[in-house]
Amino acid sequence: MSSSTAASRPGSAAHAAPLSLCSREPHVPADRLVAEMVPPPRFDSARFATYLPDPDQPSQTEAVRALEGFAAGLGGPSAAGGAKRGFLGFGRSRAKVPAGPRGVYLDGGYGVGKTHLLASLWHATPAEPALKAFGTFVELTNLVGALGFQETVRTLGGHRLLCIDEFELDDPGDTVLVSTLLGRLVDAGVALAATSNTLPGKLGEGRFAAVDFLREIQGLSAHFRALRIDGEDYRHRGLPEAPAPYSDEQVTRTAYATEGASLDDFPGLLDHLAKVHPSRYGALTDGVRAVCLTDVRAVPDQSTALRLVVLADRLYDREVPVLASGVPFDALFSEEMLNGGYRKKYFRAISRLTALARDAKPLVAA
Repeated sequence: MSSSTAASRPGSAAHAAPLSLCSREPHVPADRLVAEMVPPPRFDSARFATYLPDPDQPSQTEAVRALEGFAAGLGGPSAAGGAKRGFLGFGRSRAKVPAGPRGVYLDGGYGVGKTHLLASLWHATPAEPALKAFGTFVELTNLVGALGFQETVRTLGGHRLLCIDEFELDDPGDTVLVSTLLGRLVDAGVALAATSNTLPGKLGEGRFAAVDFLREIQGLSAHFRALRIDGEDYRHRGLPEAPAPYSDEQVTRTAYATEGASLDDFPGLLDHLAKVHPSRYGALTDGVRAVCLTDVRAVPDQSTALRLVVLADRLYDREVPVLASGVPFDALFSEEMLNGGYRKKYFRAISRLTALARDAKPLVAA
């Protein structure tokens, strides 16, 4: 049932008719893209002290210790001018430029808390928010597209720290673009921190993504120290299975009973995403407190699937619960997709949508 159809349905007297993502066509100015390069709301309170290392995974405790030292070393005067002014590396502040790495790469599988640690590093770095940037790989490429390469270098070159979450290793063109950008920023004295996910097929091989990452960034590899973080996906650690999909009636009733909820049929939403640039997906969800979807079904092609991945990331960043009818989220992507070159994105989307489905369970109207 589409939201336009549902709008004529008698709903709860307590709330207005649900919103519709399909009716939104957000326009995001370039300066907003820069201003929003901060940790997502889900990680507003993320700190090293709130990261709970698994006692059976000593690498997690070691990563916290190393990152605390890295953050402490970023104090002092502005990093602009970098090596000429003195870059402060791991550990205590030093007057001279250290010979060691000027960046850190958090290497681990799904759900071990890499983004929490990356956000904690951003919060712990002793600099004004305007001198620190945090964004996903996709958001960074969108910024270059909006500002142009040289303007992006100028804008970020005065920063003390740039954090890149979910560095994408499966798009050679964008990887070369971002690697070139990072090289310019390193020359300007900007500290770097990044994460990416292990390809699912490589889990259990005793080899995470660091080798792939350091190879793809080519000449920048010497600037990164890799911190391996072992562990299982915390989103599934000791938690029940994701709730089964609800009926169209339950989803619709819940949308009407939940203030700030949106209601759309899934095929219609997929069509709408094709008309909105992925850099605007965050704005597409502005003010939305829950996403309700009817008739969820397997996505028809890879382009559609990749757009859905970006939307899932933005919803997860903003902690927006997702309530759905139709097929379960682990049936969104075909076996061919899950075994293909973009599989890590699809597995991430399944993991995140499953977490958001759990978050939506308390909203379900009786």
